[in-house]
Amino acid sequence: MEGTVTQLTLPVKDQAAALAFYTEKVGFEKRTDVTPPGSYRWVTVGLKGQELEIALFPLGAPVDPSQRAWSREWAPGKAPPIVIRVADCRKTCEELAARGVKFVQPAKEYPWGIAATFSDPDGNLFSLSQPPSGAWQR
Repeated sequence: MEGTVTQLTLPVKDQAAALAFYTEKVGFEKRTDVTPPGSYRWVTVGLKGQELEIALFPLGAPVDPSQRAWSREWAPGKAPPIVIRVADCRKTCEELAARGVKFVQPAKEYPWGIAATFSDPDGNLFSLSQPPSGAWQR
């Protein structure tokens, strides 16, 4: 298969609060914000300069009937962390903490690099990952 991953869906309890957290504290940019007639608000955010978007999916949103059964199982804070590669993990942690982002694991050094994990207001996790200097990078 060939293709490109363009979007991840992240369940959130309060879409407006999640949008404010990701844009004002984490520094993502808002990509999409539409509310089609008779439907729910569709909001996506992403890192500047990157195509991948994160859809902030409000729990209980009216989805297509064919998706209702499996979307009922979605819950904030139940998925493994989304990993973001950064050039300087400690510096990024300091910047985010200064904006009110709460870390569940502070920056820690491992044989494979430096990592830290923060949580959004719904318990969804994001890990910042800095490869060791001289390591292979894309």
